[in-house]
Amino acid sequence: MILRPYQADDYELSREQMTDPDVVKYITGEVLSEDKLAERISKSLDRSICGNLGIWVLIDRETQEKLGTAVLLPTPENEIEAQWSDIDLTTISPQAKIEVGYILTKPAWGKGYATESCTRLIEFGFEETPLEVIWAVTDPENTASQHVLRKSGLQDDGQIVAYKEILPLFKVTKYNWLIAKQS
Repeated sequence: MILRPYQADDYELSREQMTDPDVVKYITGEVLSEDKLAERISKSLDRSICGNLGIWVLIDRETQEKLGTAVLLPTPENEIEAQWSDIDLTTISPQAKIEVGYILTKPAWGKGYATESCTRLIEFGFEETPLEVIWAVTDPENTASQHVLRKSGLQDDGQIVAYKEILPLFKVTKYNWLIAKQS
């Protein structure tokens, strides 16, 4: 699998993801209209312009098929989404609450891409940035994503208010990640 920054020509991928009721079930809960999709894509492009954090497109190395997106972005505590105007994505505090996540197209489900993308972004986060902790949240009913996060090295850590909901929280510290990497 190849990870590359999200680009303007990824519109069709976003449309495939965000207009599939099964894909958005635990994300927005509803299919996005064309206006909302355009707004989301604009925000995605803004969030993908720096080298430290952002949104990546997952691409099958052999077929070049776009499989979905993965993120390493600030966790929006107590808000619907992070206040991007207040965040400098080019510099990262070691204590920043940065989450890993993914959205796969339905044909890519169940093939290990979610675990691979989370694992690679966690590795990137700890090796290429000063982060000391990486977080993740899921819908309480999304047990498949919770399983992916555990397989990627994150551990259950109670609950957090994020996206204006009380959600299961997962995290991995750099220290624990290094120990697991050595074993």
